Amino acid sequence: MDGPVASAYLHDIVRTFRNYKTLGERAIAQTPDANLHTLLDPDANSIAIIVKHIAGNLRSRFADFLTTDGEKPDRHRDSEFEASEGSSRDEILAWWEAGWGVALDTLETLQADDLARTVSIRGEPFLIPEALNRASTHIAYHVGQIVLLSKHFAGPRWMSLSIPKGRSSEHAVGQFKNGIVPHSVR
Repeated sequence: MDGPVASAYLHDIVRTFRNYKTLGERAIAQTPDANLHTLLDPDANSIAIIVKHIAGNLRSRFADFLTTDGEKPDRHRDSEFEASEGSSRDEILAWWEAGWGVALDTLETLQADDLARTVSIRGEPFLIPEALNRASTHIAYHVGQIVLLSKHFAGPRWMSLSIPKGRSSEHAVGQFKNGIVPHSVR
């Protein structure tokens, strides 16, 4: 990648990660405490479990990003999927912040020249843009799960995180500047 393209890519990947962080936080904020550990079925993951997994993944992938394998030896991925019913909202959000802190701190230090470098994940080499794209799609997948569960648990109290159904024309004229619209407005 050349200078302007590399700079644009780095700016966009940081923006992408920040957007998914915010989207997840806005969804979790609408989830009743009683539902943070709720499983829809025995094989499902709760919001708390998904947050624990995201935090573990971000920490593992982005700690010492340029110098060590993205799957750290001290990560215990399977334990991320074990229930943690006793964890409070504050503890869950602390996991979230810790994982995102590592990722965003690392992303914000990357330079255009870094994009030509290779990093490894589980011993497999990836160019940095490949590793970043892989990480962002993985995070998007799990944040989408959080949003779906949060919307389900919030029910009629749900406030849209984007353009509500049937309201695209209003968005086009700028009526939803903050991106949150009460469900009842739909």
